[in-house]
Amino acid sequence: MEQLKLGIPKGSLESATVDLFKKAGWQISISSRSYFPTIDDEEIKCSLMRPQEMAKYVERGTIDVGIAGRDWVRENQSDVIELCEMVYSKVSRRPARWVLVVNGDSKVQGPEDLRGATISTELVGFTKRYFAERNIPVNVEFSWGATEAKVVEGLCDAIVEVTETGSTIRANGLRIVTELMESVPVMVVNKASWEDPWKRAKIQQIATLLQSALRAEGMVGLKMNAPGTKVPAITAILPSLNNPTVSNLYNSDWVSIESIMPEQEVRRIVPELLKLGAEGIVEYSLNKII
Repeated sequence: MEQLKLGIPKGSLESATVDLFKKAGWQISISSRSYFPTIDDEEIKCSLMRPQEMAKYVERGTIDVGIAGRDWVRENQSDVIELCEMVYSKVSRRPARWVLVVNGDSKVQGPEDLRGATISTELVGFTKRYFAERNIPVNVEFSWGATEAKVVEGLCDAIVEVTETGSTIRANGLRIVTELMESVPVMVVNKASWEDPWKRAKIQQIATLLQSALRAEGMVGLKMNAPGTKVPAITAILPSLNNPTVSNLYNSDWVSIESIMPEQEVRRIVPELLKLGAEGIVEYSLNKII
């Protein structure tokens, strides 16, 4: 039996990835004592690995496909296929941002003001290339963690750090000078694996269902009955992916109306629907939108 080797990102994206696969139809179980999670699909073998290294293993063919931040794909300059974006995270649906940060009282206003400075970051390769492309000589040092503290304590002149909301940076009295890169999780595929017909079909199946689960987040279905004469007025106020579905009720001049919409719209629209004569309004959750 053929198997697809799938990389699951360890760390901050780990639980969010498992939750996403669950919504897409796969149950993944991770043990603290094993780097090989189990999955309820005999055609898939999972490996747990750090997202910083994911693209390197995909490029080598150690795994066929994995999910990693676009930032680490660029950092490692990995020769892989970026099949699609997977916009999810542990905090929000916002992309992660790699930003250039200095102390709040620093006189630095732009990257050019850091000529000859020492910059601390985990993203060493990308940061070196960023400043080299702008002909700004700097010394870039690898940070083993607690990067914000290094600039606070004067161990470096600036840092390049990742943030989603910027709250930690502000809480430490630091200031963002500029954004260097925006990153989201991406599905990366080994080039040889993509040329294998069976593996390509399996990868496409996974990508389609994961993306359909992401599209369903924050969306709900709304179903109701209403007088046929009220259809134009009701459908005019219903938000929908395309057009609402309208079907006749058996032996009645009433109809059933069904629509998909953002969940936050329901609280606004239900009172309006009641005023227009809608009854039996049912809201239901969605796992996937394909």
